[in-house]
Amino acid sequence: MTDFLSSLKIAATGLHAQNARMRVIAENLANADSTGKTPTDQPYRRRIPTFEAQMDDEAGGEIVKIGQITQDMSDFQEKYEPGNPAADKNGYVKYPNVDPLIETMDMREAQRTYEANLNVVTVTRQMLGRTLDILKG
Repeated sequence: MTDFLSSLKIAATGLHAQNARMRVIAENLANADSTGKTPTDQPYRRRIPTFEAQMDDEAGGEIVKIGQITQDMSDFQEKYEPGNPAADKNGYVKYPNVDPLIETMDMREAQRTYEANLNVVTVTRQMLGRTLDILKG
């Protein structure tokens, strides 16, 4: 019985971590085209979620938790838009360092990992239900 509960706990921490990852990715995508209001304003900086593995004695194994959410310190994109109020003296506007293609691929990976953990929960619950049915019979 404890093995079932351990499986559920480990999978649940994976679900929580991937959910947090998807929220960060969604925020990155939502801000992919944002700029500052003036030339001196910095645009949105891409955020990157990290994960931490922790030993959980109760679960009898390692669980995953969302770690720090760091900022991607890569260069901002610059586009020549002399009419934009955020343009510098040379006519360039700084845009976030968010690449929608990378974010989309990260989102797909996070969704698949979330689904895999959800399948573990579903199968474990089915196995637990069948075990209880056998014990009743």
